[in-house]
Amino acid sequence: MLIIPAIDLRGGKVVRLFQGKFDRQKIYSADPVKTAKHWAKQGAKFLHIVDLDGAASGALKNIEVVKKIIDQVGIGVEFGGGVRSMKIISKLLSLGAARVILGTKAASDAKFLKQAWKKFGEKIIVSIDAKCGHIQTQGWNCSVAKTALVFAKELKTIGFKQLIYTDISKDGTLSGPDISGIKELIKETGLKVIASGGVASLEDLLKLKKLQKHGCAGVIIGKALYEGKFTFTEALKLINA
Repeated sequence: MLIIPAIDLRGGKVVRLFQGKFDRQKIYSADPVKTAKHWAKQGAKFLHIVDLDGAASGALKNIEVVKKIIDQVGIGVEFGGGVRSMKIISKLLSLGAARVILGTKAASDAKFLKQAWKKFGEKIIVSIDAKCGHIQTQGWNCSVAKTALVFAKELKTIGFKQLIYTDISKDGTLSGPDISGIKELIKETGLKVIASGGVASLEDLLKLKKLQKHGCAGVIIGKALYEGKFTFTEALKLINA
């Protein structure tokens, strides 16, 4: 199971939000490249980077920062937040992103999603961001009638093998991951799931580790690492034990 540190960018700084609320922000670093190098030094093989400004506005705002991280850190990067066109996907991949995360565009434009999958395949991954079971878009500011499970089944039909699942009500809260929601997605779709949101302790990681054999392929961790609830090294040791 892959452990992926999260780097959320806003105004060129590393921040964490509470349940995706922009008015509940905490800044952790003014140097995202330094932060990325720290996680790499700790043993991270992959980074989850989100352009929060881009997610809210629909246009990439922190692309230069991401380029520096890709060029200077030397580990895999998945990037999302404001990716709304094939051209931008191509640009990010040409910059060296290992894969591109689609959220709003994937949930709102089925034709685009099918075209993107046909062209890029597993170079793209969809992030299902849900609250009370329903998809949220536009930087988690808009609700879509479609449920997370229905959308996940659509992804499987298209050909996707895995997805990122975030329970927004858990994100940035340190209240534990949505284990039941993750279990349901895995059971009902057969897709591999990368869990995101709510991880607060090594005990939470143990719960996710138990789902690894069923299809939990990874976990994205943000606030718990930044707040020092445990170290990345400790998490890595636990998962590999």
